[in-house]
Amino acid sequence: MTRVLALLACVSALLAAAPLASAVASPRAAPLRSNDISVIGTHNSYKQAMPAATMKAIRAISVPIAESLDYAHRPLTEQLDAGARQLEIDVNYDPAGGHYTKGSTDPKLLLPGFKVLHIAGIDNASSCVLLRECLGIIARWSARHPRHVPIMLLFNAKDEQYAARGGIDALRFDTAAWDALDAEVRAAMPAGSIITPDEVQGRYRTLRDAVRADHWPTLAKARGRFLFVLDETPDKVAAYRGDRRSLEGRVFFINTDENSPAAAYLTLNDPITEGARIARDVAAGYLVRTRADADTREARANDPRRRAAALASGAQYVSTDYLWPDSRFAGGYHVTLPGGGAARRNPVRKPAGCRDAALEPRAR
Repeated sequence: MTRVLALLACVSALLAAAPLASAVASPRAAPLRSNDISVIGTHNSYKQAMPAATMKAIRAISVPIAESLDYAHRPLTEQLDAGARQLEIDVNYDPAGGHYTKGSTDPKLLLPGFKVLHIAGIDNASSCVLLRECLGIIARWSARHPRHVPIMLLFNAKDEQYAARGGIDALRFDTAAWDALDAEVRAAMPAGSIITPDEVQGRYRTLRDAVRADHWPTLAKARGRFLFVLDETPDKVAAYRGDRRSLEGRVFFINTDENSPAAAYLTLNDPITEGARIARDVAAGYLVRTRADADTREARANDPRRRAAALASGAQYVSTDYLWPDSRFAGGYHVTLPGGGAARRNPVRKPAGCRDAALEPRAR
């Protein structure tokens, strides 16, 4: 009977993925949920190569820092076509526009709204300078691929002060900035496309209670939709949360610890030292993001150990700078899921019955 129910659950998930008007599934079949899968994503997904002169100047100061910044990504649409289902965006607060124009002639920097920059005034090259531009690209891709598994959009809120090092001092994130960020995301995304903390929490007392009760949306309900996550320091996520019990009314899930009432998502970036914790958290119902590589080290050495640990850890989102190999480095280091699809069954949660290829084959 257990095998039959698992197969019925798989049939339900497959029917939901097919372009059918309706489908009937057994009411007893345990549905595949959005945290039952694992996908590949990218780190600083908007980032373009730094100008050669800037890279040379940084290298003269510190070779390790220069090497850590020496990566770039193809446009967001190409990443999504290649199977990326987690993207990372760095946002810089700029309500009046024009704050980040130093050293640039890009007219978009004069416009009001959040800017997508890595290191303001130093590492500015971005495939989509305006947040609403980035989100528009992603939303249009989604409209062309409406049955994709849920995509996580991971945000860093940049407030570093770089003027003394030749860059730009970013504006601080205050209550107005957090509210503006929520509003800009809601305005840019299609109605109903965001899986919010409130939806996951439902009638549970806290978000943590809901997550540990496996109250994530089913994969059928999550297809074609997005989760927004704020990956930040404790003081920033506390400011974003405010005096809420969990994250009532907010757009973003937050990176926090397992015992917080707002716990639903965790950033655990070192799968080698944190592998056991990742597996425990995934089994308990949390979403986790980890990294297969960092600072270009694994790609330069063609070192697969961190990648292997990340893929085995159970983290639902495995981030990389190398969806494709960098031709400058020997060995061809890059990161894909086993089997090459856009999603697979989570190796820790191990939902039974479905084939990985049926979840969402890689777009071609």
